Formats: sequence, C-alpha cells, structure tokens
Amino acid sequence: MRRRTRLGHALVPAFAVTALLLASGCSSPQHEAAADGHAREATRVSDDSTAAARTDGRTLAVAAAPATAATAAAGSAGAGRPAHRTTLTVSSYDGKTRRAVISNAAKGNSAGKGSPAAPTVSPSPTPSASASASASAQQAAVGDVIASAPAPGAPDGLLAKVTKVLGETDAGTEVQTEPATLDALLGDDTAKGTVPVDPAAFDVDKLLPDVKVSWSKAGDVHVGPEGATVPLGSLRLDVSTEVPTAEGAPASAAASVSGFVQVAPQVDFAYGGAGTGSAPGSAYLGVSGDWDSGWAVKGRAGATATPLRIPFARLHADPVLQVGAVPVVVNLDLTCYLQVSGDGKITVDVEQNLKGGFKAGGTFGTAQGWTPVSSSTMTSTPVRTSVTTAGSVRTALGAEASVGLYGSVGVTADLAPYLRGEATGTVTATSATPGADVRGTWNLYGGVDLSGTLRLQLSVFGTPVLERGIPLGALHREWKLAGGTL
Repeated sequence: MRRRTRLGHALVPAFAVTALLLASGCSSPQHEAAADGHAREATRVSDDSTAAARTDGRTLAVAAAPATAATAAAGSAGAGRPAHRTTLTVSSYDGKTRRAVISNAAKGNSAGKGSPAAPTVSPSPTPSASASASASAQQAAVGDVIASAPAPGAPDGLLAKVTKVLGETDAGTEVQTEPATLDALLGDDTAKGTVPVDPAAFDVDKLLPDVKVSWSKAGDVHVGPEGATVPLGSLRLDVSTEVPTAEGAPASAAASVSGFVQVAPQVDFAYGGAGTGSAPGSAYLGVSGDWDSGWAVKGRAGATATPLRIPFARLHADPVLQVGAVPVVVNLDLTCYLQVSGDGKITVDVEQNLKGGFKAGGTFGTAQGWTPVSSSTMTSTPVRTSVTTAGSVRTALGAEASVGLYGSVGVTADLAPYLRGEATGTVTATSATPGADVRGTWNLYGGVDLSGTLRLQLSVFGTPVLERGIPLGALHREWKLAGGTL
C-alpha cells in the first residue's frame, strides 16, 4: 500500500509550496489550493529593456525566498532599470495553451485577497495595440518576461515571455506566453549561493507500508516516531521489508532488508553575468548535502540476472531562491530505494553504515559549454557481518535525485552507497573478530557509485541547447572493510 505524507503543512513557508503529484509534473486541485493565498514573486522585462538590464553588472545575493516576499519587475529600456519587485500576481496558468492571467494585488484585484502568485513584470516602452487592453493597469505587455513562484496551474513556478495580450477577465489580464530564459532577467548581474532545503517542505509518497518519516526544526518542532533524533535540517526515512528468498532455501534463511537514509539536501545555484552573444558567461545548477545511511540484510536473497531495486519513498519540494529581485524556482525530486543482488547461494547477516557528503550538477562556461560535476566523500563506520557458505551478495541503500528550474529537469543523479561481500568455502566470520570460525576465505567491501545525466533543459539559463544528455560520468569508489583466510 502506498501512503503520501504531507510534511509540516502548517509550517511550510509560502515560498516552499510543494507538489502533491510527485511522480509527474502535473498540477492537482490540492496543489493549486496549496498555492492559493500565498504571496509570490515574479520578474518581468520587455524585449527592449533586456539590453538595459544586461548593463547593470551587480553581484546579487542568493538566499531562500522569505515567506512574505514582494514581487519584482524590470524597467523599460528608457528607464534603464534592472529586475525589481512589483505587486503583480499570476492568478492562473494553463500549461497546455500557455495562457496566463496576470492581476495586480495593489489595484484590489482578486489576487490581493488570498489568491495566488505575485509575479514581476515591467511595462514595455512602446506598448503595441494588442497590449492596449492592459496598459492602464500596467499588468502585462507584449515582450514582458514573467518569473513567478508556484501558482495555480504552475506548481513548479513559471518563467515565460508575454507574446500577446488577449484581454481582460474578472481575475485580471489574460496573456499568451512562450518559454523564456533567466538571462533575460539577470543580464550582466552575477550570483552564487547554496541554500538548504527545509525538510518540512517535502511531500513524501510512501511506496512501502513500513516507512517512517522523521525531521526536526528549531523551536522543538518535530515529526516522526517518538524518541527519534534527527539533526536540524535533515530528513530521515526508515524502512523494513522482505525480499524474495533463494529457491530451495530453508525457512530459516528468509531474506529481509531494513535500514534508514538521512539526508540534508542543498540547492547550489550560480549565474556568471553576460558572456558571448546572449548566453551568460557561466552558470551552475546542482544538488549537494550531507548523507547518512545504515542498513542490514539477513537471510539468503534470491538470485537475479539484474539487481533487485525496491523504491520505498518518493520526495518532492519546490524551494524558491531569491536571486536579487528574481524568484528562481527549483524543483527537487528524490526517490529512495533498496537494492539487492547476488548469486542466491550465500547466507548473510550484514549491517553497514555510511556517512559523508555528495555533490552532483552541471557547470557552464563559454569555452567548454556544459560539463558535469560529481563528487562524494563517503566513509564507513564499523560493520557487523556474518557470512556462511560460498557466494556473493551486494546491497545498496541509495537515492535517485533530479533538480531543475521552473518544471524543466536539468540534472539527474543516482547516489548508491553499497556493501559487497564474497566468500569461498564455508565461512562464519565477523568484522569484529576476523579469522574466527573461518573455513574458507571471505572479504567485505564498502563503496559508493554516483552517476547521472545533464539534460537539455539546462538551457533555461539562456545557454545553448544541448543536443543530447551528457553523462555525469561514473564516480566509483570502493574500499575493503574486513576479510579473512583459512
């Protein structure tokens, strides 16, 4: 049975509204309702004002957007103003038609009474006839670029350019849009920062019955089993499940896996100002953080041609970064899983703990284009193992992660700390007392694999479009934990 847990609903700040449909990028009525009533940010700049915005060259701070953040706007070419805050909101958005309704909270529209998202826009210097319907309210004009935090119909945030003003509605000005890029808003400015993701901002979709979720925040705010201790800023998931037993194995060799994963994820963002043409000089997007996991495997798991992967939880969050006046919406997904492989001959009682840091992302430079970034600093803590009979087994407790901007996936990564054991002859041994009761040879190894892909959608920065995905490169580290010989 699958259970979906809403973490800290009453505690989630307005900038961290999360999606309820975790497996897809689609909106849901519940999600849109969650977006309703929160202040949102957005940024608007017209085609003609892009050049003006690109000449400012400021260094912008990168931080978590405040719960009551104002909106932002960009001035016209004549005014020469870069992106700045505004009172406009995105009342609704249709992802199929790419039509949005823009309203002005300051004018007393519906958006000002507990409705959705406040974007950022600026008036075009010379509004066209199609923009005349909105000129008086200065809500939207052809050429404006809108960057909005999550809003009804746009649960992953919105980064779009107005191509046509369709007219007025009861909710505001309806506009036709097309995709836009961040360089139109950030121009010559530079920004770099790492922002932790609030553990309360995650929605958790439980894929197995026995999954427990824990986290804690300042002020003695706690979620999870009584007595569970979780460091501030970390999210912990505990799981226990049976796995298929090897054919012909006795009942006493029933196989099971149990363990926990504890992660404190961070979003890494950088933008390096104007480069050649319209592309920025540099850019970076990635996910990093502290990792702690421990798991135990008992019994004789069945042999499989491919590793048996058991997802046990999916997590999703939409943290909003405040980059100067611009709200940058980051979409973060994690799928936690157990994985077991072996020849079905070995019977084990193995326990392993790993902790350390990780980083996965993509970096852009004008000379080399997009290149992958991946690193891991995992280390092992003491291991308990009992290995009997010849054979091999490998267990992993890992997570697949994806990070993107405004609903477009930019980086996918698979972090898989693992434990590998192999034995010949008949062996009963422990790492604490190697050599005890050994009637053969055995070795135990710890390791970590990190792999992934850079995706075409990283072009949201305004960089050239990737023709195909770029592998992160297989980061593989393994170290010997214990072993013995006859």
